[in-house]
Amino acid sequence: MKPSMSAKLENLARRVDELDAILSSESATRDMESYRRLTREHAEITPVVELFRRWRARGDDLAAAQEMLGDADSKAFAEEEIGQARNDLEGLEKDLERALLPRDPNDERNLFLEIRAGTGGDESALFAADLFRMYTRYAERNRWQVELVSESASDLGGYKEVIVRLVGSGAYSRLKFESGGHRVQRVPETEAQGRIHTSACTVAVMPEADAIADVHIRPEDIRVDVFRASGAGGQHVNKTESAVRITHLPTGIVAECQDGRSQHQNKDRAMAVLAARIKDRETRDAQAKEAATRKNLIGSGDRSERIRTYNFPQGRVTDHRINLTLYKIAAIMDGDLDDLVGALVAEHQAEQLAAMAEA
Repeated sequence: MKPSMSAKLENLARRVDELDAILSSESATRDMESYRRLTREHAEITPVVELFRRWRARGDDLAAAQEMLGDADSKAFAEEEIGQARNDLEGLEKDLERALLPRDPNDERNLFLEIRAGTGGDESALFAADLFRMYTRYAERNRWQVELVSESASDLGGYKEVIVRLVGSGAYSRLKFESGGHRVQRVPETEAQGRIHTSACTVAVMPEADAIADVHIRPEDIRVDVFRASGAGGQHVNKTESAVRITHLPTGIVAECQDGRSQHQNKDRAMAVLAARIKDRETRDAQAKEAATRKNLIGSGDRSERIRTYNFPQGRVTDHRINLTLYKIAAIMDGDLDDLVGALVAEHQAEQLAAMAEA
């Protein structure tokens, strides 16, 4: 293990001991805000320290086994223990490297998921509805809450655009690599001659912004328009101007919501989407600068990039960034995204480890 890595882990181990003492003291809960902050810190670094302690214990086991090599009666056992301990140490060191990777401060946040139909007309809108179902099914598998923010339906039952808020622990960390162009190849239901068509949708995944801490939106920088909502919703939608559109004048970013039951609710939701979009633009600008200095396949933030193809005739899904092809399209479209998500997370960690090695 590198000396710098060992020193960092030793510091974390000492910090856990300090936190244990602080949190167990009688005065710990006098300041609840401080208590919550220290509890979060303790929960975050304790798993890393536990890994480090296991690594250190296996190192002690290795040293003890090496001392036993001089004893003829124990030599065979010692050699076996040495081999196992070395394998364990190698695996634990890799786990520690991953555990010490820089954390994305947005990983534990909720997210806004936007799906927009692209090239392909009605078929693209139908594919947008399929993607919407795929992600909501994945959310259900993870017991996340799904809140519809806005939708613009197409004539054939698809979506020109749909926005949802996904609420759940680690939601953004799991879906943050889904942003980009998604292409579908299949025979549309409206195709009489059985020809395969290609169409596309754009997916954007944005962490929910803290409007106070992350994005400062001045009242004079926004324009709020109210209008009568369209689409499903019954008489209430048709008779009241409850839909809200908010424009951020400095950037031209627009957010609107019409699915809430009141103008106030729609304005709150639209403001949340607006803040997320502003923060997202800032993040993508920063990622673009980083990508200009070194190759960064996964987190490039480029929405125009085609990241994945769903080929229905061949039953395959291919993620072009990591050259991964899975022949389980039915399961994936039903929300079984773990293989895709896991591979993307692993590739991103590999990129981070390579960058650390170069530094």
